[in-house]
This record gives sequence, C-alpha cells and structure tokens, in this order.
Amino acid sequence: MSETRKLAAILAADVVGYSRLASADEDRTLARLRALRSDLIDPTIAVHNGRVIKRTGDGALVEFRSVVDAVRCALEVQNGMVERNAGVPEDRRIEFRIGIHLGDVVEESDGDLMGDGVNIASRLEGVAAPGAICLSEDVYRQVKARLDLSVSDLGNTQLKNIAEPIRVYSLRIGTTADAKTVTTQFPAALVSTAPPPKLSIAVLPFANMSGDAEQGYFADGISEDIITSLSKLSQLFVIARNSSFTFKDRNVNVREVGRNLGVQYVLEGSVRKSGNRVRITAQLIDATTGGHLWAERFDRDLTDIFAVQDDVTQQIVGALALNLTERDQQRLATEQTNNLEAYDCFLHGRERLWRFTRGQNSQGRDLLQRAIELDPKFAPAYAFLAFAHGLDYINRWSPSPSKSLEQAEEAATRAVALDDRYPHGHWALGIISLYLRRHDVAIREAERAISLAPNLAEGHESLGNALHYSGRSEEALACFDRGIALNPYYPDIFLHFQAQATFQLGRYEQAIRILKRRLVRNPDTDISRVLLAASYGHLGRYDEARHEWQELFRVNPDYSLEHRRKVLPYKNPDDFELVVDGLHKAGLV
Repeated sequence: MSETRKLAAILAADVVGYSRLASADEDRTLARLRALRSDLIDPTIAVHNGRVIKRTGDGALVEFRSVVDAVRCALEVQNGMVERNAGVPEDRRIEFRIGIHLGDVVEESDGDLMGDGVNIASRLEGVAAPGAICLSEDVYRQVKARLDLSVSDLGNTQLKNIAEPIRVYSLRIGTTADAKTVTTQFPAALVSTAPPPKLSIAVLPFANMSGDAEQGYFADGISEDIITSLSKLSQLFVIARNSSFTFKDRNVNVREVGRNLGVQYVLEGSVRKSGNRVRITAQLIDATTGGHLWAERFDRDLTDIFAVQDDVTQQIVGALALNLTERDQQRLATEQTNNLEAYDCFLHGRERLWRFTRGQNSQGRDLLQRAIELDPKFAPAYAFLAFAHGLDYINRWSPSPSKSLEQAEEAATRAVALDDRYPHGHWALGIISLYLRRHDVAIREAERAISLAPNLAEGHESLGNALHYSGRSEEALACFDRGIALNPYYPDIFLHFQAQATFQLGRYEQAIRILKRRLVRNPDTDISRVLLAASYGHLGRYDEARHEWQELFRVNPDYSLEHRRKVLPYKNPDDFELVVDGLHKAGLV
C-alpha cells in the first residue's frame, strides 16, 4: 500500500455527552445530527475547502489545506450551534468540542490519514470545553495575526498518549446564555489583515438615553440619517446601516469595531429626548489608535433636530479635512420636513420595515402613511412607503399584489418628484420599476441613487439585481461585490443574489458553494434550495438535487415554481427556464 507524507491542518470534532443524548432518545438525536450535517456542518466544510477523512457516530476528522480555513470553519460551526441551541433545554442541547492541529501526517492510498497530526488534533478535542475550540501552539502562531481571536492560554498541557506537553489555546465562541447576542450574519472575527481605507467610517447606533426603551427607534433614526448624509460623500468609504447596527446594545471596543468593519474612524454617541428638548452627544474616534478627533454635545429644541444632524456631518467633514466639491455640497442639501410628528412617524415606520416581517411591514406602512398625511411634501416618507408596498408585492403579503405594485409606483414617483436629490427615492423607484419589467428605468434609477450616494450599499444591490434580471450577470456580480464591501455584515439574501448571477453564467459549482454558505446562515430558505437543486441537476448530481427538492417542501410546503416564474422580473423569460431545465434534468418537474 503506497503512502504520502505531508503537512496538513487537521480538525477533530465530537458531540459532548453523545451517549447520554442517544440513550434518552436515539432516533431524535440521530435525526438532529443528520440535519446538522446537511444544513450546517457539511456545507461549512465545503465552503472552506475541507475534506472529511472519516466519521464516527458522533464526530469527524477533517483535513484542510489552510490552517486559516480550518479555524474559520470551526468558528462558523460553533457560532451556528450557539444559535441553534438558543431556547433548547440544557439536557437536550447538541454541543461540539473541536480541536485543531497543524502537523505531519501520512496519507494512505485510500485517502485515510494517520500520524501525530491526527493524534494531537484528537487529543486537543478531548480537552476542549463544550462549545469551544482548542488550538495547538502551531495553529495559533499561524492565525493570530490574520484572525481577530479571543483566546485563553491554557499553557503547556500534557495530552493523553502524547510524549511531550503541548501549549494549548482555548477559543470560546459563546454559550447558550449569550446566544441572543449572536447575529445571523457571522460575527466578523474573520477580519481582513489589510489596512482600512484612509477615509473610512462606521456610525454606530446612538445609545438611547431617554429612559424609555420605546424611544429606541428615535436614536436609531438619528444614526441612520447621519449614515445617509455621510454616504453621499464620494471621498468617504461609509459602512452600511445593516453592518454598523450589528453592534447595537453591545459594549464594544472601538478598535475591535474598526478591525471588524475595516474602517479607520468610528462615530458613536447618544440621544436623550425629553418633551420638546433633545440632547445629542457625538464623538469621532480614530479606531486604529483609540484617540478622539472630535466630540460635541448638542442641547437643542426638538425643532432643531435637522440642524444638529447637519452640524454633526459638517464637524466630521472638518475633522477629517475633507475638501468638499460643489457637487458634494449639493448632495448634502436634502429637503426635510418642518412637521416633527411627521418625522417621528417616519423614523418609527422606517425602523419597522427593516425587520422584514409581514406584521412589522404593515405597521411601518401605516406609520409612513400617517407621516405623509401630516406633511404631504415629505419625500423620504413616500420613498419608504413605496418600499413597504413593494415588499407586500414581492412577498405576497398583500391580498391584492397588483394593487400593491401600483401603490408602490405611485409613492416612488412622488418621492422623486418632490426631491430629486434624495437617493432612497431613486432606489425605491428602481426596485419598483424592475418588478414592472421596466429594466432600463430600473438600471437608470439605481445608477442615479449611487451617483447621489456612492456609499449606498442598497443602491449597489439594487443595480446588481436590475443588471442580473436584464441578462447582464457579470456586471451584476461586480455590483454585489461592492455592496458587500460597504456592508460586511451583509444580509444572507446577498448570497442568493450572487448565486443567481453565478448560476445564470453557467458556473454551477461556484453557485453551489455560495448557496451552501447561505444555507448555513439561513436553513429555512426555500428559494436558495430550488436554485441549489437546479445547480445539482445541471451537473448530473441527481441524488443531491432530489434531497434539496425534498428539503424545499419541508421548509415551505406551499412553494410554487409557477409563482416564481410569474414574479421574478427576467427580461428574457428563457433565463428563468434555465432553473426549470436543471430541475427537469433531475426529474423533479
């Protein structure tokens, strides 16, 4: 039997207390493990280019070509388990221990690995705490400068049947007790080692100091409006709301935020609203040094709220020594309302829309409609009302989808007519135009939104979608990449958009890798499972296609391929038939 000696990163994992779980309910335990393998573990291993060497009933050995890939894979699996164990009784939780070592191994002709590299990884797994990852010193030395890790140095540890003590580092992801703080977007523990752009900034959600938790939307709205203003400046690289708001209600280190979001500067502050008075504090910090560049407190009448926001923006411009062009100044000049109740309804309504549920969308829509009743010339309210009606149409939340689309078009058109310089007005009109099959208008409006706010991540996303549905998927991928750069904690739907464009270009293997990443983050997606099944169909992997098709109807028994054909706005209907063709090849339709 021939064999090859090589250096490899080995990950060893097993389930804590497997015998106890199996004796209590073997069928349920095995079913849960199979689901975890198909929805979380195997896709994550595949994404990070791992190879499963062997499986035991409750564990696995995996080989990686890169030690960084091995640690990233372990982080994603353990983060996923924290989310899945939230709310599960302690005696029924499935928790993994993981050990990772970089060492010499012998690969036999059948692909099996043996040697100290495997043995040490297995022993490291044995000393790991439930939910933790133990790294050997060789692994830690390789990754400590490339990944932002929180570790405990366990010192030299004598591992069972290993001759010499090994220095061990424990990486603990979290416990079920703090599972609520884990976001559905994977925490940016995996940060770029490249220095941040020189003029880059993230605006953290301002703390609500009003003494009333219900006023949180007001503080969030102030932060979001400042982000929108800064996004208009072409000299700045501004992180999107979705990513900066990941740090809401968390006691964070500004340097850590800077590393995670890839920015040099961070703006943080607080809002205290009391009666007709508002106090806003803000401070601009250099995230690379922790030093303060500027800080200010504004005590004003509530009627001055827009002036305060403008002051904050201008102070940041001054602190960063930005030389604004005349066009930049024009971008910043956005019409606002003089009706404070209308503005309050707008902030409250917009915040509801970002939750992307049927009930919250309905409430947000009503609040935005009320804002318009109070000020019929308030362009931002019309823009987000259009977005609310658009969500009703796209998600079938409305009893009359065609009416919702008409209302969306009317509101978006009105927003642009009232204020042609408001980027979200063009963004909303672009989305609605796409679903009206006006592809050229959709592209033009998305480009206009980006010209008004070059850092508007959702503008790049909207342009990408318009290009994809127009048959220009290669260009769409560039837009999605830019959107992700601006929004590093991007929603998992971005992965579906990327996969759609990649699929359309016939890159089925690449589409599969992207879709598996989405399934790790959102196992309940139906649309990504359809695209995954179609990708497998085109590659002749029919068993895997059938599995995803079965999972689709487990997730959504009411899924309708015909509805998707009707609602997806492809300029060329044959583009959607590429999905149907993949399913047909697998015998699914």
